[in-house]
Amino acid sequence: MTAPRRLLRVLPAEYRDRLMEVASEVSFAQGERIFEEKGRADEFWILRSGTVTLDLRLSGTRPTAVSSLDSGDLLGWSWLFPPYEWDFGAEALSPVRAYRFDGAEVQELCDRDPAFGYALLRVIVEILAHRVRAARTRLLDLFAPHAGRTGKGFVF
Repeated sequence: MTAPRRLLRVLPAEYRDRLMEVASEVSFAQGERIFEEKGRADEFWILRSGTVTLDLRLSGTRPTAVSSLDSGDLLGWSWLFPPYEWDFGAEALSPVRAYRFDGAEVQELCDRDPAFGYALLRVIVEILAHRVRAARTRLLDLFAPHAGRTGKGFVF
């Protein structure tokens, strides 16, 4: 499987510069919760360094890690669509430095310049499509061997 495309690398320079005009630099300490599942989603980040785990609360009180993100990765997309709630939680696995973006401010930029909005959303959707394919592969690896025991197929 190919690596996910990095938003800042593939966004055309003109649009990358426009996006970076509204960025602020932030950092998170190892173990710091960045956001909680079902919390209000109104921002996103592009990781500069460090690792973030995405997690779900499946049972009990401790979240279960489902994925990790590294330098260059986009963290957060739930700011794009109602109900503007995080689908996962996120925690800094190591010290993290990131660019932070206010979702409403970026949406306003997209509304003012539809070409910018299209370019940005196209890259974000490509990143998300890659993550869905990767999750599908992980689930098949986990569950496909068990599907044969029941005689029933396993379909996504």
